[in-house]
Amino acid sequence: MSPSLTSAFRLGTRPSAMALEQTGRFSKVLTSAQPGIDLEIVPITSEGDEHTGPLAQIGGKGAFTRRADRHLLERRVDATIACAKDLPSPHDRQGGISVGAVLPREAVADVLITPTGHGPATLAGLPAGTRVGTSAPRRAALLRALHPHLVAVPIRGNADTRLRRLDDGTLGVEVMIAALAGMGRLDLTHRIAETLDPAVWLPAAGAGIVVIEHRDDDPATAALLAPLTHAPTHRLLLAERAALAVLHGSCLTAASAHAVHDPATDRIIVHAVVLDPDGGTPLRASATGPTADPAAAGREAGQQLLDAGADRLLGTS
Repeated sequence: MSPSLTSAFRLGTRPSAMALEQTGRFSKVLTSAQPGIDLEIVPITSEGDEHTGPLAQIGGKGAFTRRADRHLLERRVDATIACAKDLPSPHDRQGGISVGAVLPREAVADVLITPTGHGPATLAGLPAGTRVGTSAPRRAALLRALHPHLVAVPIRGNADTRLRRLDDGTLGVEVMIAALAGMGRLDLTHRIAETLDPAVWLPAAGAGIVVIEHRDDDPATAALLAPLTHAPTHRLLLAERAALAVLHGSCLTAASAHAVHDPATDRIIVHAVVLDPDGGTPLRASATGPTADPAAAGREAGQQLLDAGADRLLGTS
């Protein structure tokens, strides 16, 4: 049954503290726009939440969305909510699902986190051999390229779990890298030792963006969600995901794209990068396109990288 003001609107979400916080924020937006709606939150534990090993072992970023997608396509929920940076590229995902609403973008930067009680720190100032925890190939490659004196160590787990283990010494690293938006959602910005410059440390595609998705064959939910979309953020997301689509990038590849709107020209600017997993010189590109077709700039930036030999670094040649 499609949702209406006389039936429950079932919203699927991961049950982590961060996911529930962003679900709560969206719930306020939805119920403010539709005061009579009967909203039901449906927890869906993802494979990525259960599995503590490398994501490559369970199919990459899809580990965070496959079960939610199944719930959606089997009509057990009407919509799902997720961080845009966790969405697989279109070629890595089952069809039949569309973005219905895009919330306003939050901070995009990554941050350095140190254990509680430690003083100020920067990546550049950490002693040689310091182990830096991260689950993202993008971050690990950036670390090798920009700070080769440090050692990237893969870590997994929800943000609150990782922070607890960092503090008690069981995470296996001295410091870790996290998303500024996530630390803000958990009200933990006081834990930040350094905010990494997005112009140098390019953020993940979709960083700081929360999306709500629905089935393609559910026009009622599409109509319900569409007015809740923040159009400027949606344009940036379309541009960034278009670049990754050209590159066939995923969370298993060290590639990213970041889009901004230039108000002076009313155009979308996309900065994209493909990193050498071994820390070599990254390939960078930028492109501009009309605001009316934001994906055009993303596709151009992605194609520039392919033309420069990005397939060698991506492992697709």
